[in-house]
Amino acid sequence: MASTTNAGPKYDQVRARLAERIRTDLRPGDALPSERELMEMFGISRMTVRKALAGLEAEGLVYRIHGSGTYVSETALVSKTLRLTSFSEDMRERGLRPGTRLLEAELVPATADVAQRLRLSPGTQVAHLRRLRLANQTPMALEEVYLPAELVPGLLDHDLSGSLYDVLDAAYGVRAVRARQVVQSTVVDDAQAELLEVPPRSPALIVSRVAVDARGRAVELGTTLYRGDRYAFDVTITREARS
Repeated sequence: MASTTNAGPKYDQVRARLAERIRTDLRPGDALPSERELMEMFGISRMTVRKALAGLEAEGLVYRIHGSGTYVSETALVSKTLRLTSFSEDMRERGLRPGTRLLEAELVPATADVAQRLRLSPGTQVAHLRRLRLANQTPMALEEVYLPAELVPGLLDHDLSGSLYDVLDAAYGVRAVRARQVVQSTVVDDAQAELLEVPPRSPALIVSRVAVDARGRAVELGTTLYRGDRYAFDVTITREARS
């Protein structure tokens, strides 16, 4: 019998950890590690591995091919775009090397629109960043971000060439956990085209979002303009069965 702890049987703990990996990191058709690799990874017996895999199969998350291995089912896909990630994290997950060119970094009074979306009073000081985001040294997106200055004192003194979320977490303990995101189509103007190295009026995607922390505070208002020829959103939706 598989060993148990207060958290439940060992095979169920392994099943849960594999299910989380399938939902967040793997795509349909991806192979899971072999039984032997899972035994070594979790320090468990072959019987425990097989019970964990059987549980995943019963959930419809994986399918097994005799003599070949265990693979992620089509129905298991949860697009990575449904997780709140920084541009740097997003690019690395796509196998690309992220980069940044800082265009503007300043403290400004919040306009009525910025204040409303960040739940501030108009005129409240906010940090304003404008950055050109690169993937493998090629322009990918133009990013404009506003953050409440009182949450991030001294932000402009930090290195802002990498992940902003990493800076917020490490320096201020500010961690965005949820966001409302809107995606719209547009075309770039002359100035945007020059920075993105595309012809004027090329198609693009505008992604706007307001991110909040665990306390429900609005911590980031961001608008990112993505090149239409280099970026796409791949989102899988499901329709729940009616009871």
